[in-house]
Amino acid sequence: MNWVADHADELFTVSLEHLRLALLPVLVGLLLSLPLGWAANRWRIARLVLVPVSGLLYTIPSLALFVMMPLLIGTQILDPLNVQVALTVYTVALLVRSIADALAAVPEPVIAAATAMGYRAVGRFFAVELPLAIPVMVAGLRVAAVSNISLVAVGQIIGVGGLGYFLLHGAQSPPNYPEIISGIVLIVVLALLVDLLLALAGRALTPWARSRPGGSR
Repeated sequence: MNWVADHADELFTVSLEHLRLALLPVLVGLLLSLPLGWAANRWRIARLVLVPVSGLLYTIPSLALFVMMPLLIGTQILDPLNVQVALTVYTVALLVRSIADALAAVPEPVIAAATAMGYRAVGRFFAVELPLAIPVMVAGLRVAAVSNISLVAVGQIIGVGGLGYFLLHGAQSPPNYPEIISGIVLIVVLALLVDLLLALAGRALTPWARSRPGGSR
């Protein structure tokens, strides 16, 4: 406990950096995945290409992708952008299928009713289809966010990794177990906190999903 008290400021600062490295790719990945998921839902040929390719991307080991990034985007090996771009790739790989499935789950009568009311494709998407798809999308976002928070620590192997620093540094001989445990606990706490906040945000954005038949809650 003495080690934790002595390094509390550093743990807090690195935790914030860990969140930045993990969550910015989630936001960028969501923005990229929306049009891809929409296309996968709208056109069968797009789904046949995008969904398998996204699944294949997610099978690439994280360390291998981190190491490959400088070759692919021309950065230095210690550039944090390597980790963030790789995590964006993983986020897109997770969300494309989730968004396509979420949009496909919107009832056809609802879409037909919106069309009959005069909504065109783009307006119908933002006013009707996207709001109804939010619960499934949020579930995908929660998986992506928690996964990214975990994977950021792996980036410490190439010199970028937020709380992963305490895991590797603490493992050096002789091992510093309070340092290692602190890093692990903070990663778990951050993952649980972000997951909870996303779940609450999903509930706030979909009040109708909390309604039971007959109007009770």
